[in-house]
Amino acid sequence: MSGTSADGIDAALVEFTAAGRRRVPRVIAAASTPYPATLRERVLSLAQTDRALALDDYGRLDVAIGACFAGAASALLRTCGVDPSRVRAIGSHGQTVRHRVGGEQPFTLQIGDPSVIAERTGITTVADFRRADVAAGGQGAPLLPALHAEVFASSSIPRAILNLGGIANLTLLAPGRPVVGFDTGPANCLLDAWVQRHRGTPHDDHGAWARSGRVDAALLAQLLADPWFARPAPKSTGREHFNLGWLEPRLPAAIAAVDVQATLLALTAQSIAAALQRHAADVRELYACGGGVHNTALMAALRSALPGVAIETTQVLGVDPDHVEAIGFAWLARARLAGEPGNLPSVTGARGARLLGAIYAAPSLPMSR
Repeated sequence: MSGTSADGIDAALVEFTAAGRRRVPRVIAAASTPYPATLRERVLSLAQTDRALALDDYGRLDVAIGACFAGAASALLRTCGVDPSRVRAIGSHGQTVRHRVGGEQPFTLQIGDPSVIAERTGITTVADFRRADVAAGGQGAPLLPALHAEVFASSSIPRAILNLGGIANLTLLAPGRPVVGFDTGPANCLLDAWVQRHRGTPHDDHGAWARSGRVDAALLAQLLADPWFARPAPKSTGREHFNLGWLEPRLPAAIAAVDVQATLLALTAQSIAAALQRHAADVRELYACGGGVHNTALMAALRSALPGVAIETTQVLGVDPDHVEAIGFAWLARARLAGEPGNLPSVTGARGARLLGAIYAAPSLPMSR
């Protein structure tokens, strides 16, 4: 998995065991592999702008990302001493470079050639999970609420699962009610882009820089006034909307860079809190996952914005918050091979349940005719 932050590839080796009708994941090993700096720059440049891209450049980037995914999977197997023949499949999310699901011709695009992954690892690869849902009228995102419901739901207590990636999304799990999930807006994408520009670092370690600034209340109100936040669910977004080009025209002339960072952190916390209060005011337990859980300033801001909600990470529920998304795409690959739907129409708005993902057979496997 590589998410909106595009900081690298999270890989997890996962075993699924049956518990009644559920499939419970157990992480055998996991690792994160950073993208090479030049490759990350190419990804971010493509994801943040509407500039034309030559087909040759697109093709090379597709192959390069596929090679990185293959390398991450193979390195993890070597580290834990597992032969590739023991792995049923790789579930590859790829790297999202466009997510435009509005208008007359909605689409989402993830790159990282799955044929390259299958060829280089010798393991059947399942990829391209989002487009079937979009074709069925859905948002194609978020996809992991189905996993959240299987792993984290309580039979008696309403809960929310919060993923803090480049974009934040919520899953609402209430006993006896359909699962609801949607993006809430930016999490790390604006914070990372701003600190990279002004401090030359890929992220604001523990939110220390943001903590040293002051929130500009007028700017925060202007950012929250963006009509996207008021849209009803189902909804999803990405860097196509929330990027520095979106932010810069809204900045007052004299604001200090550190105060912008503080305000962006407040934007993340406040937009998440508003979404939770609007859609699930009865929730008193929230469990966070994703890279944003390591931003202690952000986690403190969330607790301040939601004083009546107990906020922990998914570690409390037995799953490392850094592994949830990688587990999710292993889970989706397992579902595809088993012929089981992967989406939740109550989350994405699709016309119905759909098989998600295309299967790229390992080189040694004969293709059925």
